[in-house]
Amino acid sequence: MDLRSAKYLNPKNDLTFRKIFGQYPDITKSLLNALLPFEEGRYIEHLTFQDPAMFPLIPELKHSIVDVHCTDNYGRQFIVEMQLYWTSSFKNRMLFNAGKAYVKQLDKGENYNMLKPVYGLSLVDDVFMTGEEFKDKYYHHYRLSHIDDPEHIIEGIELIFIELPKFKPQTMSQKKMQVLWLRFLTEIDEKTQEIPREFLKAKEINKALEHLQVSAFTKNELEYYDKYWDKIRVEKTAIEDAKLEAARFKEQADLFKEEVDRAREEADKAKTQADQARKQADQARKQADQARKQADRIKQIADQERKEKETAKQRLLESAALMKKSGLNAEQISKATGLSADEIENL
Repeated sequence: MDLRSAKYLNPKNDLTFRKIFGQYPDITKSLLNALLPFEEGRYIEHLTFQDPAMFPLIPELKHSIVDVHCTDNYGRQFIVEMQLYWTSSFKNRMLFNAGKAYVKQLDKGENYNMLKPVYGLSLVDDVFMTGEEFKDKYYHHYRLSHIDDPEHIIEGIELIFIELPKFKPQTMSQKKMQVLWLRFLTEIDEKTQEIPREFLKAKEINKALEHLQVSAFTKNELEYYDKYWDKIRVEKTAIEDAKLEAARFKEQADLFKEEVDRAREEADKAKTQADQARKQADQARKQADQARKQADRIKQIADQERKEKETAKQRLLESAALMKKSGLNAEQISKATGLSADEIENL
């Protein structure tokens, strides 16, 4: 059959992805060699598939992730996952599966030098790196490296996440097979009417297209294919509803926080005013205390002056009395002491 005129299914479906990349080693080898960051000369020559039961599915992700596990001629292990939408636990799940595969390489008592690297490749049909600096970056490579010198790494586990919606083919000179495989995953689906010529020239992609034709599946498989999409739509709707509910909750929480912040600001202002009033009261009290002390000092001075005047008056009266006894008349005594005639008369 002419591949250019056949009808195709979407390779990201559970049924199709497992069939293409879980049964044919040469196709999967081509995909991994194209998408993984291998060093020069360390490409996969041949691989075998492993038992998927080793990697249990997380319940909430059972319909969204497709797993393929394989080992190459160097003993390296590969976990290939097709993730149709992003969840917060996906990175942890991928790290868990890779770590589990890494640990299970050794039996008790075996040397750690026998451990081979494990690569986790996640093809994500969703956008999860939303920062401006990641706007045009769809390929994300994680490995254990030195913070100050990233070239120094500890080999063991490497994770690669590819955001398919961000992928835009540039020139074929940039990793030709990587571009072709990503185009295959993003361009081929039920609506495909014409296959690009460059797909037909790539042996493994050409073979993948043969297995992706509708005619290659049974009636029961096609029913499963449709049911899988129905499950995905239900899950996506549930997630979107949850996101909307979370957004509404966040909006309400933000409004409540604003009210709390305003109340706190008003309370802080009231406290500031109370503190200022208390300071003013303290200052007024200090001024009152100073005024009272000053009044007490003035009173003491006045009392002292009064006593001194009374003492001086008493001495004048005593002197006047002596003058009167000595025979001086009132006029003479008044001139001498300044006393009035009545005061002299009463002596």
